[in-house]
Amino acid sequence: MKSNHIEYKSIEPDKSLSDFVESFWMLYNPNCTDKQVVILPDGRIDVFFSQSATEPFHITLLGIGTNYEQSIIKAQTTTFAISFKPVAAEYLLKQNISDLLTKGKNLPDNFWGFSPLDLLDFELFCKKATQHIKSLLPNDIDSRKQKLFELIYNSNGAMTVAELSEKVFWSSRQINRYFNQHFGLTLKAYCNILRFRSSFQHIKDGNLFPEQNFADQAHFIKEVKKLAGVNPKQLNKNQNDRFIQFSTLPKK
Repeated sequence: MKSNHIEYKSIEPDKSLSDFVESFWMLYNPNCTDKQVVILPDGRIDVFFSQSATEPFHITLLGIGTNYEQSIIKAQTTTFAISFKPVAAEYLLKQNISDLLTKGKNLPDNFWGFSPLDLLDFELFCKKATQHIKSLLPNDIDSRKQKLFELIYNSNGAMTVAELSEKVFWSSRQINRYFNQHFGLTLKAYCNILRFRSSFQHIKDGNLFPEQNFADQAHFIKEVKKLAGVNPKQLNKNQNDRFIQFSTLPKK
């Protein structure tokens, strides 16, 4: 798929990774000019493997984003990425990412055994990443955390903190402590991001009214503007394909 000459491809992970990995994806800017884009918060943790004509191979860990951010896809840059669900930070990455809210940090250039040669073939990259992640899968995972994220994702963030607390038998106070200590934000704030993200496809398809658990149209517009910097109508237009996550969504 191409978006304003930016090439994009995504592959879903093996089902055995579904508790931790959301997707593998790649972006390539074949042009001789940089592409200015806006990154929207989507509730994911990303590890980027990148190389360009002017920058050497490097690996970056990006924490959960809480607001829109201006960014640049540099000319002739190849990026392969693994998008994780937050619980992967604890069980796979073995890192506390509370200090990476809307920020990133460099990882070692040999992280998980990857090298510049792995950016030559996206499908082989995905196979290598899958094999390594499988080797890291824990024997045990806290059932409360597993159930919590399952409910959050299945409801697209629409369930209240009280409802989630009741269903996983974990107090709201303890859940929020866990989220703040490990991810740097509250459960409610995270759910709001997922609920916003779930509206992406609806907005791209021209449905500018709330289809998730928003109080009313005014609340929907307020939340979209808060997280995207523009209202739903402007997001739908996606002028110059600047909202990169929208540009990579299929048009129905």
